[in-house]
Amino acid sequence: MAEYTDIRVLGLYGGIGPKTQIEEIEKGVDIIIATPGRLMEIYLKGKLNVKKIKHLVLDEADRMMDMGFLHQILRILEIIPRKRQNLLFSATFPAKVKELSDDFLEFPQYIEAEPQATTAFTISQYYYESINFKTKLNLLLHLLQDESLDRVIVFCKTKEYANNVSRFLDRKEVGSVRVIHSNKGQNTRINAFKEFRSGEIRVLVATDVAARGIDVSKVSHVINFSVPRNYFDYVHRVGRTGRAKNEGVAFTLLDGSERYHLRQIEHLIKKDIEELKLPESLVIEPTPAEEKKEILMELDSIKKKKDPKQVKIKRA
Repeated sequence: MAEYTDIRVLGLYGGIGPKTQIEEIEKGVDIIIATPGRLMEIYLKGKLNVKKIKHLVLDEADRMMDMGFLHQILRILEIIPRKRQNLLFSATFPAKVKELSDDFLEFPQYIEAEPQATTAFTISQYYYESINFKTKLNLLLHLLQDESLDRVIVFCKTKEYANNVSRFLDRKEVGSVRVIHSNKGQNTRINAFKEFRSGEIRVLVATDVAARGIDVSKVSHVINFSVPRNYFDYVHRVGRTGRAKNEGVAFTLLDGSERYHLRQIEHLIKKDIEELKLPESLVIEPTPAEEKKEILMELDSIKKKKDPKQVKIKRA
């Protein structure tokens, strides 16, 4: 936005060495957009003068709370001038963000752009009961045979899942595929985003590290290979499609333990998600013993959450 102005903007983040960033600071800068860790790292090196900061913006406050950045944020608040304007942005407003806002802001004006935890009306949402991991892979491949899925984000629950799904799609030649997660270097992630925006990449496989970081207006489909356990993340994931008044589609693939979590998501977004029948041609793979065990453990954990008294009786 500042391209044709004389405003100097600098991003400070990890994944690369701080030397070039420090050199840019020394040239002079008007606006710094930073992750908390890298900001404190450069400050502690004595390379960042914070005395003249007039405005402080905390963006994605809920996500920073989830990722454990509260301690770093409090350290930043200790070193910057008390006399400043504060702004806090958060896609959701749970109790811990409310607590932070009470500490961080004085006499704040609360502005709600839209009701919390709602999904855009431009997004059609569906789910499949697909039994197990290998059957999910077969279903994902079947969905990608449809050429209308021309710019797709596949969300996985872990880095290991994301890597496995990416390798599977590479072997099946469904178009160009990239994977991004927290173990990928910053430059790798930036390049993947650029290629995805330009249309060079058809499928981007990602963990929730990308659920809020991708602003691409023409993502045709989002596929939740795994149901997120943080239910607000579902809203952020599907929000990558149907942007800027474009229509989008979100598919969610369930294994035997994930129906409960989907019902909680439906309650959160106040909307029923339509079930689709599995294609008749889909190969249903047998569930390996280890995966069966994991599903049963997950179901047991769900029962404990729903009825903790029953658990206490069992233990007694």
